Amino acid sequence: MSTPPLTTYQRHHLRPTYDHHVGYLFPAMVRASQAHVVMLTEQGLVPADRAARLLRGLAELRADDTPAPEFDGTFEDTYYLLEKRLAEACGIPASELDVQMARSRNDLDAGVFRMLLRDQLVGVLDRVLATATTTLDAAHRYADVVITGYTHRRPAQPTTIGHALAGYAEALAGEAVAYADLIEALNTSPLGSCAFAGTDLDIAPARVAELLGFGGLVTNSYEAVAGADHLVRVGTLNAQALATGARLARTLMDWLSWRWVTTPGDFTQGSSIMPQKRNPVVLEHLVSMAGATAADAASVLNNVGAAWWEDSNNATTDVQVRLWESNDRTDRFFALLGGFLAEIEPLEPPSAEEIVASGATTTAAADALTRHGVPFRAAHSVVGRLVRGGAPGTWTVDGVRAAAEGIADGLDDAAIDDLIAAAVRPAQVLDRAQVDGPGRDAVRAQVATLRVAFDGVAGRLDAVRDRLARADEALDAVAAERAGLDAAAAVAAERAGLDAVAAERAAR
Repeated sequence: MSTPPLTTYQRHHLRPTYDHHVGYLFPAMVRASQAHVVMLTEQGLVPADRAARLLRGLAELRADDTPAPEFDGTFEDTYYLLEKRLAEACGIPASELDVQMARSRNDLDAGVFRMLLRDQLVGVLDRVLATATTTLDAAHRYADVVITGYTHRRPAQPTTIGHALAGYAEALAGEAVAYADLIEALNTSPLGSCAFAGTDLDIAPARVAELLGFGGLVTNSYEAVAGADHLVRVGTLNAQALATGARLARTLMDWLSWRWVTTPGDFTQGSSIMPQKRNPVVLEHLVSMAGATAADAASVLNNVGAAWWEDSNNATTDVQVRLWESNDRTDRFFALLGGFLAEIEPLEPPSAEEIVASGATTTAAADALTRHGVPFRAAHSVVGRLVRGGAPGTWTVDGVRAAAEGIADGLDDAAIDDLIAAAVRPAQVLDRAQVDGPGRDAVRAQVATLRVAFDGVAGRLDAVRDRLARADEALDAVAAERAGLDAAAAVAAERAGLDAVAAERAAR
């Protein structure tokens, strides 16, 4: 590498990439290196004294919370910064380091990318589950608040706020399962693949995987460093989840404009010239965030598609910034949407008269006739004649008989009474027995079923967290032991940023 002044490549690529990546990559690379050195020591590939020195140096780096140095051209990237700082911490020249024995920048990058994405998606899934709980609570609470359901932006049929929200919760349930599946797919280790063809040295990749909380190994070492399907899945799943949430946000915009629900004050901005006006712009932001996430997914797909089937920055390093920002945006999206849903309450839902006037009850009126043996198409035609003659609120027994002439002659009083009742009483939908429908009992049963589904995903997430926590404890303990440090003291020092190795280094 050069010394200042920086070259054009350093100024316009290496430095900005380093500035963005170092805060993500350096801590993960240190952690992966601790597990790697422990494995090399256990396999007898590095003498115990040299391994102890490396582990003490790595413990010092992990405990050091000072900002990363500025990019000055004396190292290429975070990978070489690690070697530079580790050599300094160990008090040896970089030529004496063993940390890269049986390891390439290729598999180290692939490993830390998976570690970072895994941890980020654990947070995203946790947020999805929290939003799901909020959505289900609101669906249960408002299962008897009747509104007009729309299709193609036109009034269609009566439904309830609870039914609509339970529907969104079901979409969230599918997304939550997909996130849990993706975390499991990400949580396989590529470490040990080296450049892509492995090594003749007697390493134990499964041990490294265990110490880093991975659930297993990538089966093929070429795929381990060349593969990018898991990266594509991160971007596209986020885009899918936010696209669905954005659709709900647009529907909520209508509900607020129609005053069906309250406008949560914490999620509004004031007007610059109209003091009475509060704008729920958070819903607009959610739609925009979904668009940005779709763009990130498209960028990842384009880069991966432009890369060779081999280790290539297009398909690996260069897409990380898009994925990290996508995960951060997804986390914030669900925090905002969940917070918004937690605060909405019914305000002025449409009245029965408004729902009837919209024509939303006409299908129920036709269905009422079919219960009395009238073929549906005939019933539909009768109701069509009635609608053309006036709004459902104006229908009479004589009018129904006249509309039925030549189509459904001989309607009895019970059939006519049922038709008129269905046409003017949208709240009858609350008694609908269909298990997936908007009946109040049905919606609350749907909520209960979905809670079980989310509990299952939460259990899977807890298992991942438990695996990671146990791996952290095991790595802390064995690294401290191999370094000749007291495990508890070393861990406490790491967390405080003052481990025992710092004192040892000062003494040198």
